[in-house]
Amino acid sequence: MSARLPGGMGRRVRQLMVVLASAAVLVPAQAAAALAAGVTFGTPTASVTYDQSIEFSVPVTAGEAIDRLELHLTFPDSLGPYIVEVTPPAGSASQTARYTLDLTGDGHLVPNTTIVEQWVAVTSAGVTASSRELRVLYADTTHDWKSVKGDLMTVHWYDGDDAFAQRALTIGEKAIRDTSALLGVTERDPVDFFIYGDDASFRDALGPGTRENVGGQAHADIRTLFALITPDAINDPWVGIVVPHELVHLVFDTAVRNPYRFPPRWLNEGLAVYLSEGYTASDQGRVASAVRSKDLIPLDALGGQFPTDADKTYLAYAESVSAIDYLVRTNGSDTLIGLILGYKDGLTDDEAFMRALGTDLAGFQSGWLQELGAAPPVRYGPLPAPAGPLPAEWGESGRTPAPGAPSAVPTPAADSPAPDGSRSDAGQMFLAVALIVVTVGAGLAMARRRRRAE
Repeated sequence: MSARLPGGMGRRVRQLMVVLASAAVLVPAQAAAALAAGVTFGTPTASVTYDQSIEFSVPVTAGEAIDRLELHLTFPDSLGPYIVEVTPPAGSASQTARYTLDLTGDGHLVPNTTIVEQWVAVTSAGVTASSRELRVLYADTTHDWKSVKGDLMTVHWYDGDDAFAQRALTIGEKAIRDTSALLGVTERDPVDFFIYGDDASFRDALGPGTRENVGGQAHADIRTLFALITPDAINDPWVGIVVPHELVHLVFDTAVRNPYRFPPRWLNEGLAVYLSEGYTASDQGRVASAVRSKDLIPLDALGGQFPTDADKTYLAYAESVSAIDYLVRTNGSDTLIGLILGYKDGLTDDEAFMRALGTDLAGFQSGWLQELGAAPPVRYGPLPAPAGPLPAEWGESGRTPAPGAPSAVPTPAADSPAPDGSRSDAGQMFLAVALIVVTVGAGLAMARRRRRAE
């Protein structure tokens, strides 16, 4: 069935169809022109030199001038990319943009870190173009690594036989299962465990800031554990401590992860020591000795980094596990778990302790100190500088007035004579301004009278 359009409507519809057809031809042509005038990226690449640098590069073709060229590097657990401005290549021919990331000194990066590379260009016309993303794995290439994989963990090693790696895998997977069950979390993401067989390689991997007494280290952001274990030490009881200790940190991170804050260091380390070896006689001795010498470190001073002094470092660990032991004995393990899981909501220390224990951190610390028979630790901090001699001309009796206090030397009034008998500059300025105001006012009054007369 068909029908005719009334009046001149058919003619108008035909005209509209012609316009639309012309636009359909014009739009692809304009889009092609914009593409030709824009920026085109090739495939990004990265060349890794272990312990030295990573060179990022990308082919780029510009149909118009590039006003700004950026390299976006996204690191694990970062809030956003690290943005580097790179000098754009000149000309419209296809060229390669490059940037070298220095990994020496302060730029150190631990192995097994994945970086996401992406290039972004902004043309002089304000058009933005982005390259595809490339995931770059920074790995230790100095050893011929072997691997054995379990349910959740993969052990990487280069020195020792298969039984050596299987022993480490068994210890590690048990630690993950036990800690996950205790804290009520489910670990799904895989864990990599790199075992170094020599001290030099281990220190190179962890970086120049690693303390001398460190034998293992966990990096929750990349789900990786590093440990220094020689093949002849795999059956050493110490291995059964250091591996679970570090893996507790990974599970702890899963249990408390939130976008706001991390729990105090003493709670994290205290739990790791408590679950891997308990509150040992040696740690009890350190705490008792510090109580007698009044050198105990308050818990709120152990919320961040531990002391760098070796003796104080061991004391910090001993105090941390002592506080966990006290918490479990007086409130139960369920309260400990509730306290830890409370941090997942981003609570402050006082809020988390109040919710789990009914008291704030200061109240908990007071109870812990009381059981130890320890006096409240002496707090140290900035002290006011002692008063020293001052020139007599600075004020009466050689004292400088406090900020905001009246000056000891009177200031001449604006219209008072200066010491040489002349008027002060301020007084002269005041009179000049007053004279100007009077003159302008008189002129305005005369003008108004003249207008009324007209």
